[in-house]
Amino acid sequence: MDPVKNPFSPGAGTPPPALAGREDVLERVRVAIARVAIGKSAKHNVLIGLRGVGKTVLLEEIGNRAEAAGNYVLRIEAPENRSLPSVLVPQLRVILLKMSASAAAADLAKRALRALAGFVRTLKVTYSDIELRLDAEPEVGLADSGDLETALTDLIVASAKAAHTAGSALVILIDELQYVPIDQLGAFIAALHRCAQQQLPVILTCAGLPQLRAHIGKAKTYSERLFEFFELGPLSASDSAMAVRVPMSQNGVAIEDDALLELVRETGGYPYFLQEWGKNTWDIAATSPITASDVRRARELVMATLDASFFAVRFEKLTPAEQRYLRAMAELGSGPHRSGDIAEVLGKQSRELGPIRNNLIAKGMIWSPSHGDTAFTVPLFDQFIRRAIPTLT
Repeated sequence: MDPVKNPFSPGAGTPPPALAGREDVLERVRVAIARVAIGKSAKHNVLIGLRGVGKTVLLEEIGNRAEAAGNYVLRIEAPENRSLPSVLVPQLRVILLKMSASAAAADLAKRALRALAGFVRTLKVTYSDIELRLDAEPEVGLADSGDLETALTDLIVASAKAAHTAGSALVILIDELQYVPIDQLGAFIAALHRCAQQQLPVILTCAGLPQLRAHIGKAKTYSERLFEFFELGPLSASDSAMAVRVPMSQNGVAIEDDALLELVRETGGYPYFLQEWGKNTWDIAATSPITASDVRRARELVMATLDASFFAVRFEKLTPAEQRYLRAMAELGSGPHRSGDIAEVLGKQSRELGPIRNNLIAKGMIWSPSHGDTAFTVPLFDQFIRRAIPTLT
């Protein structure tokens, strides 16, 4: 088949040709944003799931729909080893400059820019990674306390008031929120809480790994009342089939039922894997319809591609001790596993391995579904590790 016409595009956050199985989440988030925009209350939204379930794609689609509805959308990815202020400030500046171009919101947007200037000047000492060209002189007493929670609250409130006068909502999208330190996340949640108390049109939709739920709970004790959590897992068999069959048929290619069943089984319904299998099966097939034999012939290529990109880029960042810990988990299967069982495989006591386990959680490689349990955050990672390290030594 012509690779130029291949509809599948596996990548980090790359939109799939057919966004299957997520309409319920999209609709509920749309309603929440629309309610906030007209001054009604709504909970903030948290998308939780393993790597490869499509959180980033869904977050982008939410942003696109919010913008189409006339809202101001601020997009952030929270990287490791960066402060929340450093990634928030530049994007918020762009939004406020857009608001200042609106006749209705100009005055309050300019005041919010002055709040931003005060915020940056007083907190740059604490958060040295903040880099921003100031567009306005600070306003004395506005977001310049030097205390993150107080100053961030002033800043978000001022920005939300500007959005309100423009007749829309400020929609904040944050990906990988689990990497935001608890004190900074707590300050941000406090700012959102204050906006809710004043019925200001600001709403957060964020995404992260499964440990994000506990992370948010630790940041502020009242968090569970502010957020609605959406747990994203693999797609159902029917939605998985739709994600493959629809883009193929739109490009004039058919796939036999048994081939589709085998492809869906191989992927486990994980959206990223569906894209990778769809792409490689398309490329390896000579003619339409695609057969089960085509799917089987694509397997070696798919596994090599996943090992070299999706899996290896994460594994290679780990220390030898961390890699060995994960290999011990893989020895036990896909998981989750009791920490004591992992320690037994390694011939250690659980307490000895505590620092390694904590580092792996911080790096987003594992999480704890319940006390004492440990699970991979990347689907099928146990199989990859056994391929990468055939024998545990």
